[in-house]
Amino acid sequence: MGLATDIILIIVVAFFCGLAAQRVGQPIILGYILSGVLLGPYTGGLTVSGAHEIELLAEIGIALLLFALGLEFSFKDLKPVKWVALIGTPIQMLLTMGLGFAIGHYMGFDWKSSLWLGALASFSSTMVILKTLMNQGWLGTLSSKVMIGMLIVQDLAVVPMMIVLPELNDPVVGLPKLGFALVKAALFLASMILLGTRLLPWLMARIAQLGSRELFLLAIAAIGLGVGYLTYLAGLSFAFGAFVAGMVLSESDFGHQALSDIIPLRDIFGLLFFSSVGMLFNPMYLVEHFSQIFWLLAVLCVGKGLIFAVVAKVFRYRNVVPLAVGLGLFQVGEFAFVLARLGLSTGSIPRELYSMIMTVTIISMVLTPIISGQTARLYALRKRLFSHEELESSNMPSQGLSGHVIILGAGRVGLEIAQVLKRFGLTHVVVELDHRRFEQAKKAGIPAVYGDASQEIVLEAAGLLHAAQLIVTVPDLVTIRAIIQNAKRDRPGLDIIARSTTRDHLHDMKELGADEAVLPELEASLEMSRQSLLRLGKSPVEIQRHTDRIRQEFYSVLSESSDEYRELIQFRGAEQQFDLQWIKVPPTSPLAGKSIGDSNVRKATGASIVGVVRDGQLKTNPDATYVLQTGDLVAFIGNDQDRSRFCSLSRTEPGATADCVA
Repeated sequence: MGLATDIILIIVVAFFCGLAAQRVGQPIILGYILSGVLLGPYTGGLTVSGAHEIELLAEIGIALLLFALGLEFSFKDLKPVKWVALIGTPIQMLLTMGLGFAIGHYMGFDWKSSLWLGALASFSSTMVILKTLMNQGWLGTLSSKVMIGMLIVQDLAVVPMMIVLPELNDPVVGLPKLGFALVKAALFLASMILLGTRLLPWLMARIAQLGSRELFLLAIAAIGLGVGYLTYLAGLSFAFGAFVAGMVLSESDFGHQALSDIIPLRDIFGLLFFSSVGMLFNPMYLVEHFSQIFWLLAVLCVGKGLIFAVVAKVFRYRNVVPLAVGLGLFQVGEFAFVLARLGLSTGSIPRELYSMIMTVTIISMVLTPIISGQTARLYALRKRLFSHEELESSNMPSQGLSGHVIILGAGRVGLEIAQVLKRFGLTHVVVELDHRRFEQAKKAGIPAVYGDASQEIVLEAAGLLHAAQLIVTVPDLVTIRAIIQNAKRDRPGLDIIARSTTRDHLHDMKELGADEAVLPELEASLEMSRQSLLRLGKSPVEIQRHTDRIRQEFYSVLSESSDEYRELIQFRGAEQQFDLQWIKVPPTSPLAGKSIGDSNVRKATGASIVGVVRDGQLKTNPDATYVLQTGDLVAFIGNDQDRSRFCSLSRTEPGATADCVA
């Protein structure tokens, strides 16, 4: 099967390696690289036969990686830390390039290779940092925002470096060519902004109207790769065109959907890219050059960490921020692989430097969660300040939070709940990890905290200790488990309502300590069934009773075989003895045209009329003089016998009953 067999091997081995990496707390891309090492030519055993073909497919992975980066890019993300991101990051990259150049010169590389070494070392790993911040619960802190802002600018710098660095092979010829390339890039960028912002959204709108998910996905891939190919034909970087196409699409109404659809495709081709990187890794090289690599790793990472810390300090960040930034961004990032592959293919760097920087990159990425996790310990002398590092929040009440409802998740469900609570005048706060949703809540005037709700520091910022109720709307069971466990540990008696993904998970919710669980799919199916039955002419009363019964039977598993549930069943049985029912008064009913008192309803049946709907208006608790008319919807309560007698009283002829359900 040739190439097909190679791809199958890579995907299967990458799955197990990625699973293993995740289980030990490492980024999944390290598992992909490990799969490439295992299947590469330097480790024996299973080996792919078409490594070169895999490398060619990996080029698509690079383009899709940058296309997705363009779709994710937003200048709004830089606003809270714009100065350190937009000014501090270029300074950091230049200083790191200078450090790398000095190290390369000391190691005996020529000026061009030394400059490449500095450029490669100037990038940090966005993927590794995001995973680390999420695991450690630091997302939403000031230090995390500084890191993410600087990483965004670093990622953007990949594109111009991919244009500039290869032209340094021949400076005499390359500089004019470089200038021409920059002019072409500027013209292309301008044309994409002028034409692409109008043409691409119009095209996507027409495709979306066709209603085909497959065509929409195909159109996204065609735009990203097609625009990249046009830039390649124009003599520019293939990846640069893909990035610009993504950046243009991100400003359209379809940017979020395009990103959601392209991510699986990006991840598959990205898997091939990182696996192909691993195939070029020679473990024996690490053994043979251990001292040299260890020295390069130590000097480069320590120096880079100090540069980050100093830059953060210069931009007036205090307390733990400089330390957290330095210990978090010291590693060499995944885009170094992209640039190194480009340098190797263009003959800009020797294979020795490629192998060396690749080895250092992999090791530094593995060390990141371990070293970054020491931030609190190293900051122990002022840990009190660190533990109270403020999270980003908005619209918080000036008097503080007490007796409020915490809503975890500001998606469609969470925001709707917040609006309902607002109508009832109940104090509430939402917690959201997605910054776009956080901004939506902020604009809607809803009190909100930005951060990962599964972390104690975030729940503390939302006022968990003084909350009256916790509503969990996130759909991920792993996250829900962490949230409920943390909440119950700090507030054992807190009332918790959680979202469930399947019926089986309702048992898990009960075991975790949730007081109530809701399955959105069930609620949607019941409402759609209700609408369907109404249009089919079924009785509204009968529909309501049946849907209530289904809902009670479904959610009964929450307290199955418990004393509390048996008591609840008894309460519900007593409640049903005095259930409320509705009846529509037909033209021939004995009730029509008579007052409630004249019909002697209460004395004859034992039931009580508590409401009447006439011409769309509800009359509550009508008195004895109220006259019932044909077509009235009458609400009455009583036990089963009372309601049965009321239905008999409303009979139009012997043996017939009105629209009444006993």
